Amino acid sequence: MKNEAIQRILSSIILIPIALFFIIKGSFFFIFFLSICFFITSFEWYKMTKNNNYFLFGLIFLILSFLSTFLLRNIFLNDFILVILICASSDVGGFAFGKIFKGPKLSKISPNKTYSGMIGSFFLSIISAFLYTNYYSLIYWTDNLLLITVILISSVSQIGDLTVSYFKRISKIKHTGKILPGHGGLLDRIDGMIFAIPFAFILFKSL
Repeated sequence: MKNEAIQRILSSIILIPIALFFIIKGSFFFIFFLSICFFITSFEWYKMTKNNNYFLFGLIFLILSFLSTFLLRNIFLNDFILVILICASSDVGGFAFGKIFKGPKLSKISPNKTYSGMIGSFFLSIISAFLYTNYYSLIYWTDNLLLITVILISSVSQIGDLTVSYFKRISKIKHTGKILPGHGGLLDRIDGMIFAIPFAFILFKSL
């Protein structure tokens, strides 16, 4: 478990700057990066669901999710980065708090998820979001609006994590792949994001 945590940290240190480069550069660079991610996650989803009837449904959802990602990045860049930050912070907070405080299990779907991890997900995502909006002076985010938005996006991200965990449980696998040391597959890493980003896109368009 300790080795897995170290691998997870090291791979994140490498992956985060790479992802940010493509996100900030935009244009062809972002389309290229998004396309690679889409094909990898689609392949991982296919491998996981090839023995049941969920593949087509999941593929349609992935297409809509990645389309929302493209649109959100091009329309609301600062807010797109905020959503990514919330999802990443939810993952880190859930992992760290869950390992440190342990406690009652959140769901049988994913035995590693705990209530302390859920609290950690909300806590770290809220702190990160407020630091980000204050640092970049995103004054259109009032404190109350930002707090509600972070809680909603973090909740959807955690639901996405549990949803993919449910399908992994059905398929009797631990990880969707092996491409990311310490994380498993790419789908393991972005399971919350593929749910949170479409939700955030709809939410931001309605604000």
